[in-house]
Amino acid sequence: MNGLVIVGVDGSASGLAAAEVAAREAALRGAGLRVVHAFLWPAMHVPVGPSTLGPPDGGLRNMADRFVAEAAERARAAAPEVEIDQVVVTGEPLTVLEAQSRGAELVVVGSRGMGGFVGLLVGSTAVHLASHGRCPVLVVREQPAPDGPIVLGVDGSAAGRKAVDFAFEEAALRKAPLLALHTWTPWNAPLPPPPDPSEPYANEPGALAEEEERLLSEALAGHRERHPDVAVEQRSVRGGAREELIEASRSAQLVVVGARGRGGFAGLLLGSVSQALLHHAHCPVAVVRGTGERD
Repeated sequence: MNGLVIVGVDGSASGLAAAEVAAREAALRGAGLRVVHAFLWPAMHVPVGPSTLGPPDGGLRNMADRFVAEAAERARAAAPEVEIDQVVVTGEPLTVLEAQSRGAELVVVGSRGMGGFVGLLVGSTAVHLASHGRCPVLVVREQPAPDGPIVLGVDGSAAGRKAVDFAFEEAALRKAPLLALHTWTPWNAPLPPPPDPSEPYANEPGALAEEEERLLSEALAGHRERHPDVAVEQRSVRGGAREELIEASRSAQLVVVGARGRGGFAGLLLGSVSQALLHHAHCPVAVVRGTGERD
């Protein structure tokens, strides 16, 4: 067994869907799968055993055991060859799953859990893990397009390099094409040098688009050689990153982004583009934190 994939479950339909996705991800990697339920009630000093007036299989502890057993059953059906273990860990879900992410290859969670408020599009656990997880975090949203590409959001930032690595590896594992999508506007492109008063433009017409194409090519440099079997389409588009990536997700099997990009404010752990995708993408979203990002 080469590694470990973690899936967080809570008895919700979203968690069961995450278990199936996590099992398939573990199979692709030749990794084991751990099904984890964070059991909050003992920490709150709530009785967890069956009531003396109720059935012997009642109570919160038995309910937690059923959550992980059902999720493990769904995972086995999706990937029978994967070695699966299941654990119930006392603690708050965000803390438990962040700790479980240490040393894991991937953590998978559903976009909504049992505790979600009506009207929220994505749960707090998914957003928190995308910000603080110690490995890539895959949030399962709508059903993906099975034959679609892996869509990679590229912004050329140092923080985004690990996302590029992850996207190429995922495309190779899935034998899927990769669409590397870079978006730009005159407002988020690197500043040009001060204009020469004798020149009518700060940039020659078309120069900004050429510079952004070059940035995209540089971000992908070396990855094609390491993954020669991955068919890559490069696309540099003048437009908003959120809008373009959400639209591309309609026909994708996975969208991969970094946690933060070159436009992020200092101190923020999750950028606005990543958050928008977690809320609105039409397929699963993998958020990959860059080396050295703050915890």
